Amino acid sequence: MTDQRRLKPYSVESALPAGRDEVWDAVTQPAALRQWFGWDYDGLDAEIQQIFIDQATLLAPERMGWADGSYLEVTGDDDRSVVRAVREGPVPDDPDGYDAIEEAWRTFLVQLRFLFEHRPAGLRRTLYLTGETTGRQALSLAETEWQPVGRRVSWTVDADGFLVVVAGKVPLTGHSAGRMEVIVSTFGLDDDAFEARREEWTKKWAPLAADADVTSGNDPSPDQP
Repeated sequence: MTDQRRLKPYSVESALPAGRDEVWDAVTQPAALRQWFGWDYDGLDAEIQQIFIDQATLLAPERMGWADGSYLEVTGDDDRSVVRAVREGPVPDDPDGYDAIEEAWRTFLVQLRFLFEHRPAGLRRTLYLTGETTGRQALSLAETEWQPVGRRVSWTVDADGFLVVVAGKVPLTGHSAGRMEVIVSTFGLDDDAFEARREEWTKKWAPLAADADVTSGNDPSPDQP
């Protein structure tokens, strides 16, 4: 049984310019989930199946939950909605402490909002940059204006119109280096154009981070041995 006393509670939400039913489809249908959830690697389809189909339990209309007590819900009307990722519990001793799932939801709900706000054409293909560096270095990847979401996540739309989200294990405004993850979401690119983007971002990322890596398509996850 999961010891929920050891799990940090969180509540992450995003307001979306789309109706409740459309958003609910986006968080429950695998093809739609691929347009915003996570990043491309050889196990993404299996991860989506496991999290949202196999392990999720329908708790109420437009609310699904998991064994750790967390849930995802969509509320709203035919025109606008709010999606919330919640894990309830007592206030932790360190409310600013790092929680990987909480920060992942911050990142992924930014990607979901981008999908509905911009409605980009074509299939999503991502670049997933990982390595150890400071938040300041990671945020130098794009010169467009960054929008913080909490202390460890920030996003921007680059000059090409693609979404870039930086997430750090340490606060992005701090001076300490830590593990950083950057997801670049492109849409509608053919193979040649996408490969050009991969080369471009690899060249930008390599000098900024120790153990710099770039994952895309059917590459294995960089977290795998």
